[in-house]
Amino acid sequence: MRGEILRLYKSVHTWTGIVTGMLLFVCFYAGALTVFAEPLSHWASPPTGGSIATEDADRLIEKTLAARPEAAKDFTLRLATANEPARLTWRKSRNDDVVWSATLGADGELRTERSNAFGVGAFVDSIHRTAGLPLDRETGTTVMGVVSAVYALALVSGLMLVLPSIAKDFLALRLTANLKRMWLDAHNLVGVASFPFHLVIALTAVVFGLHEPIYDALDHVVYDGRLPTIMRSTGPFGGAKRDEQKAPMKKVAELAAAVESVSPQFSPISLHYRDADTRGALVRVVGEDPRFLSRGGGFAVVRGATGEVVNVDYLPEKQSGWTAAVSPFFALHFGSYGGEPVRWAYFFLGLAGAFLFYSGNLLWIESRRRTVRRHGEQVMQTTASRLMAAASIGVCSGCVCALSFAIASTKWLYGHVEDVEAWRHGIYHAVFFGVLAFAFLRGAARAGIELAYVAAVGALSLPLTSAVALAEPSLGPWAAADPISVGVDIVALCAALCFVAMARVTARRVELGPSDSVWSTRGQEPAPGSAIPVSSSGCAVAVGAGEGDDIHG
Repeated sequence: MRGEILRLYKSVHTWTGIVTGMLLFVCFYAGALTVFAEPLSHWASPPTGGSIATEDADRLIEKTLAARPEAAKDFTLRLATANEPARLTWRKSRNDDVVWSATLGADGELRTERSNAFGVGAFVDSIHRTAGLPLDRETGTTVMGVVSAVYALALVSGLMLVLPSIAKDFLALRLTANLKRMWLDAHNLVGVASFPFHLVIALTAVVFGLHEPIYDALDHVVYDGRLPTIMRSTGPFGGAKRDEQKAPMKKVAELAAAVESVSPQFSPISLHYRDADTRGALVRVVGEDPRFLSRGGGFAVVRGATGEVVNVDYLPEKQSGWTAAVSPFFALHFGSYGGEPVRWAYFFLGLAGAFLFYSGNLLWIESRRRTVRRHGEQVMQTTASRLMAAASIGVCSGCVCALSFAIASTKWLYGHVEDVEAWRHGIYHAVFFGVLAFAFLRGAARAGIELAYVAAVGALSLPLTSAVALAEPSLGPWAAADPISVGVDIVALCAALCFVAMARVTARRVELGPSDSVWSTRGQEPAPGSAIPVSSSGCAVAVGAGEGDDIHG
């Protein structure tokens, strides 16, 4: 491949990576955690002690609608699992952001509260979708749709860069004194090995993030403003007329059985009711069919008063040819197939993706030293380089620390504040921006060490919270000795040990690495009274660079 073409691809890859890398680090790190959103939610949810019998779902609906009749308009019943009782959730109106939930306690009495039961999983997913940007969810998701498009461009340009030497360098990870070479090998190895995964994630994220602008454009250009009407008429509730005359509902088991009669291996998970207790009531029965790879399972629509199945187009077994062909592609984004091995694979691929963006920024910063030497100039670290390094450390460490402390805070806040969700987001952003400011104040080298220890403390806060709950239950947090909660604590403890190891490696790098590197503290503090070296361009020059340091550039 011609040299000028390679340089073009390198420029595209570098700048698209720099522009999007930090936001994508947040998305991938949070995305890795969303793979285990349910265990995290279980760890953070207070024990209800309620019945997990399926037949109690009807009693839950009856009691909830008697106490909160406004819920009948639109509510969702999540069926009981082996660990959780049935739960009913609703909003007072379509524009109300507050979600309420109801369960039956061990004594059979109705318990209603602001919904926090699935808060931690939804919270981590929100950070994953919006990169934690302090915007509303829709705007943040749209921004990340644009970022994902740039990310796809970075992927393709990166692949074109390594193609000429892929046979020689693909599995090469040279653990030598040349740290930059080692980081570049690791970056290329992770990037090429996980390229198909990243390509699927990038393309699906573009669709998820930009589907509203895409629909708006289609509506304007193709459908002449008729797209909303077309979508309503062809949607799952299309053609169903409202009838508000009072009528009793079929039992939950009968509605589920009606769907299973059409698709025998379909397993219902939740039921979404519209206009309950009326003759026109419709119930969307949502579930999974293990035989098919599909995004979010599938659903069928059933009449609540009669149990008549009125729409099966969205059942995995009944999908049209086009939907059946497209669904598996989008399902690949979520890793919700194949059981635990696939979930753990997605978890590590997510962390590897975060490493890819982190290492890309580090390589760009350090590569500038070699460029300066090639032009015969003295190596220097400009203000821009130091700010970029501090931003990389601050954003990446900020995300890691903030997620840990926000998750752990759930158990301490519960029962003390009304809106746990708002507090959890507040803690996330307070920790994130605090860490970012710390990185700028301390510099990348020092902050890289100290914030790795803070990240260790953040991860350790989860098992510590559980330990405190066992030792002193009166303090507020609750402890659970079930395998899921213990598993979360063990993984968090392992993460804390990894962060401690990272801090020690970073400290060694700062101490022994080349002094003209942005990651060194030795070249950043000129002796009192000494003049600051200035390059030919008038910028300050790093102090202490030696000849032997060339092997690192």
